[in-house]
Amino acid sequence: MQFSAAPYIALVFNALVWGLSWWPFQTMRAAGLAAPWATALMFSVLALGITAWSPGAWAVLGGKRALWLLALTSGLTNVCFNTAVSSGDVVRVILLFYLMPAWAVLLAWRFLGERPSVMGILRLVLAFAGMALIVVPPDVPWQRLLSGFAVPDVLGLLGGFFFAATGVGLRGTAGVRPAARLLAMFVGCSVVGSLSALLGYGMGWLPALPALSSSWLVWVVVMALGVAAGNWSLQFGAARLPAATTALVMLSEVLFATVSAWLLDATELNARMLLGGALIVGGAGLAALPGLGKRAAPAQGAGKPEIRPGAEA
Repeated sequence: MQFSAAPYIALVFNALVWGLSWWPFQTMRAAGLAAPWATALMFSVLALGITAWSPGAWAVLGGKRALWLLALTSGLTNVCFNTAVSSGDVVRVILLFYLMPAWAVLLAWRFLGERPSVMGILRLVLAFAGMALIVVPPDVPWQRLLSGFAVPDVLGLLGGFFFAATGVGLRGTAGVRPAARLLAMFVGCSVVGSLSALLGYGMGWLPALPALSSSWLVWVVVMALGVAAGNWSLQFGAARLPAATTALVMLSEVLFATVSAWLLDATELNARMLLGGALIVGGAGLAALPGLGKRAAPAQGAGKPEIRPGAEA
């Protein structure tokens, strides 16, 4: 069989989009557009695009309760992640987001009946040990273990959790038209982004939607196009490579985020963060290796697509 680099390039491109996404979101925030507003605008554009491409997707969306749940988890994923990378330490947020394979084990166990294997338990231990190294300050009493958590850290954790839930939702709707699933995810991001922005503004946590300005409008358009291209690239690459290979390639998102944030002084790397990151990425890598992440016994949901890192949208 002739080797083709195109699927690998496509997956790396998707990882690049999300690995560098922190920069546009921080730029928009500096221009007065908070991440929830930006999320709402970006995904409104994408929802309109899907509507124009496949108008019938709305009929499918209206008749599937599972798609509305998918819309909710997708929206929460993007609002949490985008807000976290726009306001926190980029590498900490990305690494905490990549606890998602650990959440996936727990969610699949609870909702799909997939009992974790010994390697699945090892992934959990590695992931949460890495999290402790990153966010728990050294030499603190147990009463103050949570003192190292900042709001962006919590949002990064929640983003990974909701993304794992989105993956479970995608597996539960595997038989639904792809256009309808995409529409559900884009509409969910638009609606949850809008509601989060309005709530944040009403509570005094976020500024109002700023006056129209090229300083942030250009980035909204760039990110909308980037997410659309990245999503297409993910589908192209994932359809032509084994799921394990896809997941391993998508871990390059962590590398893109770390290197770019370090070069642009958006993070402070230290030994605890590097070691914790290695444990988290190691746990994610174990989830991607063939055979290591399989459940101990057959259970409901067998044969459906795996959760793949890097597919926030």
